[in-house]
Amino acid sequence: MRMKYCYSLLLFIVLMSPARAQFRKYSNEFLNIGAGARGLAMGGAQVASVDDGTAGYWNPAGLVQIGNDPQINLMHASYFAGIGKYDYLSFAKRTADKKRALAVTALRFAVDDIMNTLFLVEPDGSLNYNNIQAFSSADYAFLFSYAQGLKTKSEDGTWRLGANAKVIHRSVGKFAKAWGFGADLGIQYESEKWQFGITARDITTTFNAWSFRFTEQEKEVLYLTNNEIPVRSSELTAPRLALGVARRFYFGKKSSLLAELNTDLTFDGKRNTILRTDLFSIDPRLGLELSIQDQFFLRAGVNNFQQALADGDTLNQKRVWIFQPGAGVGFKLQQATIDYAFINLANQSNPLFTHVFSFRLDLKTGKRKRPFDQ
Repeated sequence: MRMKYCYSLLLFIVLMSPARAQFRKYSNEFLNIGAGARGLAMGGAQVASVDDGTAGYWNPAGLVQIGNDPQINLMHASYFAGIGKYDYLSFAKRTADKKRALAVTALRFAVDDIMNTLFLVEPDGSLNYNNIQAFSSADYAFLFSYAQGLKTKSEDGTWRLGANAKVIHRSVGKFAKAWGFGADLGIQYESEKWQFGITARDITTTFNAWSFRFTEQEKEVLYLTNNEIPVRSSELTAPRLALGVARRFYFGKKSSLLAELNTDLTFDGKRNTILRTDLFSIDPRLGLELSIQDQFFLRAGVNNFQQALADGDTLNQKRVWIFQPGAGVGFKLQQATIDYAFINLANQSNPLFTHVFSFRLDLKTGKRKRPFDQ
């Protein structure tokens, strides 16, 4: 058992990467937003330490740690002054033998009330505002997760394995729709105060098939305005690999500091990241969480390191490193946990902040196993 799971997973990703020319860059990018205010406040550094229902998104292997109680997680966030809306819902439950866990996750990112002005101008050149209709552009994802602990001969640590089957639906009003299918694989290893994790997303290369529907009148307007009329198309989402390592430092009996470092590896071409090649790009994430009596939580994180032109330096074209910071708090009261994140969608020099709230509910009164109980 040991490290062969990690090596096999890495080998699979490397073998898949030469086919990157067939992939569309940033395909299904809405699936990389995140899930839960805790994870977002920590800069998305969750692969190694996630242990609640949001693990179905970050690393399905972590679902084994949710405890004996069925768990519901909810999150809502608004982006760009409410133009974009992002919603997350998950339900997770351990099986009867307590060795496995199942979860269902639903995500939606949408821009609503987009004005369709195709027929704003009448044939005589006049404007008819009654012809304007609103539509929505929405992306949906449904994840079906399975996780279990792995038995090993060694007593040195604990292995966990998880997998996702996912269905993707994308819709642009009545004009365009797409369906996609894919799979994710996750591994966690925990030894004393150290935790390690690997998540391989879209290991089968998620396939999206687009179909378009326009009336003859709509096609005529598109043609007369020099717009291309789309036809059936498809896109592939390249595999994405996230590696994580976390360390917990204890203070007293029930207080601790968790530090986690993740590195995201993408294989869809060169991106604006710290390390980028024609084969892959690497984007680090760093998160911290201070837990006080396992009831109050303070969090901070950074991610999305990029190079950009220095403010006001258009003459010398000087480039500087920028990043996206985040911070948040959490409060746990018996079966309910409320988390809040204050994150920057842009960078530290050009702030575009948004507020994110999430809610977790354990449906029964069973005791949840925490690291302090070990």
